[in-house]
Amino acid sequence: MTKQTLSFQAEVAQLLHLVTHALYSNKEIFMRELISNASDACDKLRFEALDKPALLEEAPTLEVRVSFNKDAKTLTIADNGIGLSQEEAIANLGTIAKSGTKDFVSKLSGDQKADSQLIGQFGVGFYSGFIVADKITVESRRAGLPTAEGVRWVSGGSGDFEVESIERAQRGTSVTLHLRDDALEYANNWKLKGIIAKYSDHISLPILMEKEEWKEGEPIDKDDPSKGTTGGGMVMTGEWETVNQASALWTRAKKDITPEQYQDFYKQISHDHTDALAHTHNRVEGNQEYTQLLYIPSKAPMDLYNRERNSGLKLYVKRVFIMDDAEALLPGYLRFVKGVVDSNDLPLNVSRELLQESRDVKAIREGCTKRVLGMLEDLAKHNALPKTEEGVTDVLSAEEKAEQEAGLGKYDAFYTEFGAVLKEGLGEDFTNKDRLAKLMRFSSTTTDTVTVSFADYKARMKEGQEAIYYITADNAAAAKNSPQLEVFKKKGIEVLLMTDRVDEWALNYVNEFDGTPLQSVAKGAVDLGKLQDEEEKKAAEEAAETFKPLLAKLKEALKDKAEDVRVTTRLVDSPACLVVQDHGMSTQLARMLKQAGQTAPEVKPVLEVNADHPLVKKLEGSVNFNDLAHILFDQALLAEGGMPTDPAAYVRRVNALLV
Repeated sequence: MTKQTLSFQAEVAQLLHLVTHALYSNKEIFMRELISNASDACDKLRFEALDKPALLEEAPTLEVRVSFNKDAKTLTIADNGIGLSQEEAIANLGTIAKSGTKDFVSKLSGDQKADSQLIGQFGVGFYSGFIVADKITVESRRAGLPTAEGVRWVSGGSGDFEVESIERAQRGTSVTLHLRDDALEYANNWKLKGIIAKYSDHISLPILMEKEEWKEGEPIDKDDPSKGTTGGGMVMTGEWETVNQASALWTRAKKDITPEQYQDFYKQISHDHTDALAHTHNRVEGNQEYTQLLYIPSKAPMDLYNRERNSGLKLYVKRVFIMDDAEALLPGYLRFVKGVVDSNDLPLNVSRELLQESRDVKAIREGCTKRVLGMLEDLAKHNALPKTEEGVTDVLSAEEKAEQEAGLGKYDAFYTEFGAVLKEGLGEDFTNKDRLAKLMRFSSTTTDTVTVSFADYKARMKEGQEAIYYITADNAAAAKNSPQLEVFKKKGIEVLLMTDRVDEWALNYVNEFDGTPLQSVAKGAVDLGKLQDEEEKKAAEEAAETFKPLLAKLKEALKDKAEDVRVTTRLVDSPACLVVQDHGMSTQLARMLKQAGQTAPEVKPVLEVNADHPLVKKLEGSVNFNDLAHILFDQALLAEGGMPTDPAAYVRRVNALLV
């Protein structure tokens, strides 16, 4: 192939503009990304070589080499991994194929902290090299291809790149950064070693750098020592040394790993700029032998709810990398967890299909799930910071102190980011449903913060109260101001406010908590049991009897909209509200299913009216009875966040009455 000049994909061009003009908050992340890519290339070769040992050619030892040339102002990161073919160089270095790219690019808006956190999350870490370089040269040859089929890729980070064929003896890839004048600090042995120690110490293969040593100056005149010597300086020795630990972090004893090393490893595997909230590191022995190192992030990725996103743990078998994003190792509702599982028992040729079917994998999955739930339970137990238990006091970071002052504990922080995803487990994981129910948090009519657990609610239930009351709504304002809460507010009964889209679905699988039934205030006739005195019950029965003819007339007028019409005691200030039968689908869930393009049954709610309200009393002798009846229904629908089926007709009726 002769030299070609090709254009970048539109998203790449936009990304490169942002990289070169905005990403300056944490420049050194480019080293983390490029070394991580080199390590991944070696892992891929190791995996492919299981079936094709010839791919290792004459160099079975996999490694990454970092070198620089001060005079040429270059920095090179080279690996002897899988390498790139010509087609792969064009595709991989000129296009971002991963889903969610446009969303990613839109987030790269110059917010420096976000920029440094997001870079790498979408497989675009290579382009971070342009933070410090005004040109990048990539030379590569894919393992197994002839030496004549090497490729050179060159770009100045503008709108295009050049590709040409080259002769390349060594397999693998070398990425050479032509450093900007303001980035020459990275052509420095000490600086690079520090960055590697910070970000890449846990890479499980050796990262090599050429040794430097001090060389004394030469005599200016060998025959006349009095003339002095030339200045000495640091020179390269030609010997290479390993500058990282070069052993997988999870294989080391916990006592030999510092908290900083755990956090650095998390940042390496997750491409996250912030510390993890918690981690667990265990060696499991028994029927299955495996090591797990699992992390709970502090921030949710922006594509957490994208169904196409890849998620899961890194899977190794006997320290051989098998795959990223092994989804079968954790249930879907824990897809935010990052980490590594290293099994001693799985076959090296395990595929994604075999993972889904393997009994051994199911045992690992159950073990990982229990560990993660244990971490969450521990965070919830010690949510107040700092904790002092049995003489042990946590040392708080400045960030944690700020959280404490703001009244935000670690579990609160977790739940704010991942609570809605965790709720999916109520319907997906029957085995752990009770453990998950204890981890749920909500706001309520007595608190705006999402910190109330079912146990908290039970502890402050009124004497004689027989159920945990809750309401689901599209948002907090709709829930808090719902007419269905009026009698509960009047009697001082706390109601949990559930406003996540998943709540309505999840609560179909939770009928009680610790022996106390859960009751939606929007389902069935209100029954406060012992909390309602005999006088109130008698008044309600009398009103129902007195209003029988009116209720029959309303039912006839609204026969196409309402399943039934009845008098209620749940309303205090509002004329009417909508409810559904005890085991019926709520109108909110039906709306959500339709919005998602799914088939939903037609829900005909029950209209409940307040017999003491002036508008309801006015109905009896009104000449505009039908119009008033429809307005009453549509207003009740609006109050719960719905929309009249015929908004224009609703407006006409209201206008006619106003005139």
